[in-house]
Amino acid sequence: MRSKIRIIAKKDIPELLSMRRCMEVIDACMREVSLRNVELPLRWGLKAGSKGVMGMMPGYLGSPECYGIKLVSLFPENSRHGISSHSGLMVLFEPEFGQPIAVMDAGHLTALRTAAASAVATQVLALPGAKKAAILGTGEQAEFHAAAMLEVQKDIKLTFWGRSRSNAEKIAHRYDDSGYSQACVAPTVEDAVADADIICSVTAAPEPILEGKWLPKDCHVNAVGASIPEHREIDSETVTRSRYFTDYRESCLAQAGELRKAIADGNIDETYISGEIGEVLLGECHGRSSVGEITLYRSLGIAAQDLAAAHAIYRQAEQQDVGTVAEL
Repeated sequence: MRSKIRIIAKKDIPELLSMRRCMEVIDACMREVSLRNVELPLRWGLKAGSKGVMGMMPGYLGSPECYGIKLVSLFPENSRHGISSHSGLMVLFEPEFGQPIAVMDAGHLTALRTAAASAVATQVLALPGAKKAAILGTGEQAEFHAAAMLEVQKDIKLTFWGRSRSNAEKIAHRYDDSGYSQACVAPTVEDAVADADIICSVTAAPEPILEGKWLPKDCHVNAVGASIPEHREIDSETVTRSRYFTDYRESCLAQAGELRKAIADGNIDETYISGEIGEVLLGECHGRSSVGEITLYRSLGIAAQDLAAAHAIYRQAEQQDVGTVAEL
């Protein structure tokens, strides 16, 4: 039996999987993760010269049943050149005969499923009726997270901050040009997060840019950057002031730099994690529990999310006959 594989280009993915639909897919996926109907080895990688790394994220997902691997290059400075920081391929296999069935762009897939996961976490952890979201960072994840927060609360005010003010202004102006008038730029992180109901930290910073002393009461934080143990995008006070949730305990304990430092410093221990988002969705642990509480979702990004999103994209591509089918 000759296997056929569908090659799906980056330009086709937005039409095959919207942010709203991806949120539904990730909601179901996170439940599967917390039920442990998955196999998720910790991601690993290697240095790709002096500017970046290559990461490998294999995994198995029980429902919809599939397995595969994402091969991705992470070059943090790419955003300065208008290029995605994440570039690579997602390879999807079917479980009956172990045949590869799809290959697709991993950059857009990663940005989409990451922002969708933050949106799912925001829906269950943030206070309803949020009025202001602070987006820290100006790369691809900033734009995807802004779109995701508008799916959570359509009339929310978006405040952008970036080390490059001009890049932050470009993003805000794009919203102005599209008819959305509630986008602005803040000069500092502290100004950006003042009175924010939702904070999305999506930078490549190796050292903390967000300090816990700046966090408003009742806010929710999506901490998305700093995906290797040596980096910390948020400080220890942000951790200790928050009820701390994550996507997958094992990867969080191994790879979340700010959590590992807080544990090493004796501020907390490994039981500090309040729960996984899937556990909250399943009703196995409660989310926000009191007035004035700060909640935090630590996104490490896991292969199950890639698989769930890739499977949804593949199914739509099959139905619509999108992409190029090649015989191996």
